[in-house]
Amino acid sequence: MNCYICAGQGKETPAVAICIVCGMALCPDHLIREELPVWQDATVGMGVTRRRLPETMPRIVCEACHHALHQAA
Repeated sequence: MNCYICAGQGKETPAVAICIVCGMALCPDHLIREELPVWQDATVGMGVTRRRLPETMPRIVCEACHHALHQAA
C-alpha cells in the first residue's frame, strides 16, 4: 500500500501508517503522531475528581484530520 498524499503528487512511497480518523494510508513524511492524555475519574463524595495519568496514548492522523480536530484550539 502506498501513501495517498504522495500518490496524488505522482510519487510511489510505501505507507507506514493509517489515519485513525479517515483511514488514509500515510508515509512517514505525511503522518502526524500525537500523544493524547489519559485521565482517571474518581468519585469523591458527591463529586468527581479527575487526574491525568503519566502514560499517554498515541494517535496517528493525517494533516487534514489533525487540522479538523484542532480547529477550536
